[in-house]
Amino acid sequence: MAIDTRNIDQMLSELRSAAAVAQGKPAQATPAVGGADFSQVLKSAIDQVSQAQQQAHQMTENFASGQSNVNLQDVMVNLQKADISFQQMVQVRNKLVSAYQTIMNMPV
Repeated sequence: MAIDTRNIDQMLSELRSAAAVAQGKPAQATPAVGGADFSQVLKSAIDQVSQAQQQAHQMTENFASGQSNVNLQDVMVNLQKADISFQQMVQVRNKLVSAYQTIMNMPV
């Protein structure tokens, strides 16, 4: 379960441009090629993490109920995938909070 990062370069260039403006430097022109809405990208990533957790939970319930088509190895792998994707989401959240705090502490 991977997070969609197709438009990360564009978001980074927009963030760099905003940081340059905040520092009083002239902003460099960046071409807007089918710009991705940051909130949509973030929501999509959160939905993917949620879906991974729901699938792992469902598979765990199926294994616990004794269904023969679910084996322990698949359950454990899906639980680990869900855990890793959740940890990744938490780290992204931490970076976003840190960036927000940095921007809020900038002198105007």
